[in-house]
Amino acid sequence: MGKWAGLLGCAMLATATCATARGPVEHADNVIIARDAFGIAHISGKSDADAVFGMMYAQAEDDFPRIERNYLAALGRLAEVEGEGALWADLRQRLFLDLHALPDEYRKSPAWLRALMDAWAGGLNHYLATHPAVQPRRITHFEPWMALAFSEGSIGGDIERGVDLAGLAAFYGGAGYGAAPLAVADAGRLIEPKGSNGIAIGPSRSASGHPLLWINPHTSFFFRSEQQVTSRQGLDVYGAATWGQFFVYQGFNKHLGWMHTSSGVDTIDEFAVEVARRGGRLSYRYGREWRPIQQRTVSLGVRQADGTVSPRRFTVLATHHGPIIRQEKGRWIAVAMLNRPRAALEQSYLRTRATSLADYLAVSERKANASNNTILAAADGTIAYLHPQFVPVRNNRFDYTHVVDGSDPATDWHGLHALKDLPQVVRPATGWVVNTNNAPWTAAGADSPKAADFPRYMDQLGDNPRGDHATALLSRGTLFTPETLTRAAFDSFLPLFDQQIPRLKRGFDALSPGDPRRMRLVGPLALLTGWDRRSGIDSEATTLAVHWGEALWESEGPKAVAGNVPIFAYLGSRTTDADRVFALDAAVARIERDFGGWRVAWGRINRFQRLDGAIASRFDDSAPSVPVGFTSGNFGSLASFGVDRQPGQKCLYGTSGNSFVAVVEFGPQVRAWAVSAGGQSGDPASRHFDDQSARYALGDLRPIVLDSAGAGRPYHPGELRPPEPVRTEPLPGTRCGAPSPQR
Repeated sequence: MGKWAGLLGCAMLATATCATARGPVEHADNVIIARDAFGIAHISGKSDADAVFGMMYAQAEDDFPRIERNYLAALGRLAEVEGEGALWADLRQRLFLDLHALPDEYRKSPAWLRALMDAWAGGLNHYLATHPAVQPRRITHFEPWMALAFSEGSIGGDIERGVDLAGLAAFYGGAGYGAAPLAVADAGRLIEPKGSNGIAIGPSRSASGHPLLWINPHTSFFFRSEQQVTSRQGLDVYGAATWGQFFVYQGFNKHLGWMHTSSGVDTIDEFAVEVARRGGRLSYRYGREWRPIQQRTVSLGVRQADGTVSPRRFTVLATHHGPIIRQEKGRWIAVAMLNRPRAALEQSYLRTRATSLADYLAVSERKANASNNTILAAADGTIAYLHPQFVPVRNNRFDYTHVVDGSDPATDWHGLHALKDLPQVVRPATGWVVNTNNAPWTAAGADSPKAADFPRYMDQLGDNPRGDHATALLSRGTLFTPETLTRAAFDSFLPLFDQQIPRLKRGFDALSPGDPRRMRLVGPLALLTGWDRRSGIDSEATTLAVHWGEALWESEGPKAVAGNVPIFAYLGSRTTDADRVFALDAAVARIERDFGGWRVAWGRINRFQRLDGAIASRFDDSAPSVPVGFTSGNFGSLASFGVDRQPGQKCLYGTSGNSFVAVVEFGPQVRAWAVSAGGQSGDPASRHFDDQSARYALGDLRPIVLDSAGAGRPYHPGELRPPEPVRTEPLPGTRCGAPSPQR
């Protein structure tokens, strides 16, 4: 442990005395919770374990159903409450997660980590014991080892993007599940990227000379809990924790802040193997030898219509590469990815205690982060872009964007890259670093890493319109303050349309004189060509452009997938002008069908609404909602707003994108501002269920309380929570189709 043992204190050291578990009453007595004016929990504990106990208790107070649901999914037990529809997602989890092995992994963990896992389970169980009216759907008692099942806080995680359920179900006996592989089925849909924006500003580009950090995860709404967690042992962290996890995933302490963005690095690969029976055993060929297929029985529970749970058993198969996930062209496909839950949990927690870049990198030597780029800012003036640390070494002559021949030993992974060999940027002369889920080759302008210096598998995504937008803003030489950085991060320009509209006009001009589309589209084209490419609630051009963008995705997305070309590259280089005109014609027809005419202000139909605490949001055009001027990040909107079209509803309602948003200034005293989608509480009766809705829609960040003395009346876990204001006013906003309020 070295330095970290000293930092974590006696209660965390690997000694028999310090490993003694505390009971819930002792933990509760050592924890104080106070809630500020927005219901944000500020937790302080005597030890780190006490703080974790309080952290989990406070999360459960705010939204226990989301905690339970996350662990049902992580443990591969979702079908126990959701039935057959969740079965294959559960099996996917269990391909990598052995519930019989996790308790042993817990026992082998260092004492400091066991103490935290004990406190994690204790806080959740104490909540259930002191709230008998709360009825869990399935998990009535949390065991400490369960924390290892959900050890990395990014949305979806590697497994969701690495294993397609349709192919998995077909291989393991789910006939008729899914019509096509996920990438093909989704190719024509404008799906909001599950990613993020991160920006760090160094002293040379800061008006105050103090580093700045922009934290902007793009996730499903209500995916994380905002908290401050401190202890007398030195833990002092603020930020967003994924529901049910005992570490802040994106946030800051007094010395350091970090923002994770989903990476395009290749850390998940598929290997095709030849299979036959050899000597009576199912085997696969590897070079000149035949190796036995590994087999393991997995038992899952599936809820039936009468409420009972019936077992389903599967024999899951694996090679040395990893589990078999489907069959393709007569060969079996195995998948390889990161599967080190204890190391991931250690890294996720310990980085919240890092006080410098050197500390952060020391923690990162565990190499248990496979999917996250990191944008970092430190009080000493350091800013950095860091690549994911779990990057397997491969033979660069193979194209790992496709299935490779697993029978050829040359395709195997050969250990992991050293951190020094990964793309990174530290203290660039440009004074800024940024990532928007794009390639690292533009992370710091002229000081960015060069793609030619690295294997091609270091990035598979390339550029995107958000990256173009952010880079243009940061390259102007502005000296930033927290306020101007916030304004830049909410800048309304949409670069994808700036690229595409001139090509659309060229396609329109090429139409024959007798083409009836000339008459139909002359007005819409004039609106788009005269538009400043900025979104806004009063903008009719935004509505037209967004529908045109959706139509382009519908026509061009499948072509891009078929050609194995990123969609933005395809739109820039392969989409024809005729295709652009075709898409505009389809967009105009859809707007006219849905709204009676093609001139509709964006804010009248693009809305934020939160009606209840359900995991899957429902929407209602007849209920109040808040107009939002942002658009999808696919078009280059830094303030991303992904929408859902629900049957029977005309308006578009946000479900993902900007969620927890914060800006941090590391001066003599850390200052920070934030806003979250909706509010902190999942209880519709609480004012904090929707008290940030209007702020969210306007990008109006509130000051963060960092001194618990500025929060509300303190209480211990298990005590009656101080009463909070109950929402008596109606839901905020107007109704679908209403004009935007005067501002």
